[in-house]
Amino acid sequence: MKSILVPVGSSKNAVSHLQYAVDFANTFGAKLYVVQVYNVDTKAGTMMKVDEMIERESLGFLKSHVDKVNQRNVEIVLKTFKGKLGDTLDTACKTLDVDLIILEPRTNSIKDEVYLGKTSGKIIKQTNIPALIVPEGYVYKPIVKILLAMKSAIINKDDALIPLMEIKNQFKSVLNLLLVKTPFYNEGDLDVSDNLLNHITNSTTSENATTYQGVLEHYKENNPDLLCVVRRNRGFFSKLWESNTILKKDFHSSSLPVLVLSGLK
Repeated sequence: MKSILVPVGSSKNAVSHLQYAVDFANTFGAKLYVVQVYNVDTKAGTMMKVDEMIERESLGFLKSHVDKVNQRNVEIVLKTFKGKLGDTLDTACKTLDVDLIILEPRTNSIKDEVYLGKTSGKIIKQTNIPALIVPEGYVYKPIVKILLAMKSAIINKDDALIPLMEIKNQFKSVLNLLLVKTPFYNEGDLDVSDNLLNHITNSTTSENATTYQGVLEHYKENNPDLLCVVRRNRGFFSKLWESNTILKKDFHSSSLPVLVLSGLK
């Protein structure tokens, strides 16, 4: 993992989250891009240098946050981008060859009952880059146990599991697998390839309406330091993502980081 991106918003957790991102990047020896995306429509007759002014203010905002953290000799690059959030970040990640986005659940200061705010929700839904959602105020620590939850173990993309395996290998983590048989089960969905099976310590099969319900039923007994799920069109958060906002009462495992992989198929 060579390149990590962390968007910075106006939440009260921004500095704490940035410190986690720095500590995580330091473990992997990765470059850290600290970014902010803005979208301002300038109309005819307005100042010609509005973009330059906003970019300067955004860079100053980012620098003020970076100055508040222990940088641990991590290479930190500040970037601002103009455009729509999802598309702009997706393009930026591809251009910068980013391996992982580290997100705080709420990039703006919103109600305490919200787990995943609209901005972070849009990033997860609209980009195809692996993302690590880190709970508010969560202090960096080694990842000892990982729970990988899937409704289908079919993997057609060779690089889909790379972020998970890099984390597992770096921390020498125990990787447990939860296979959830849903009403949308297809023949072969629960057949685990040898390539994945070689990395698994324990495997559990559960029958639930959704992968999400399977996780709620089993994650406590696994007691993971990291939950790993797969981004699909109708995947782990599908029921919750009818809107971009997810409430804490609807996501009870909001006390641990969640790694969201891009689609495996």
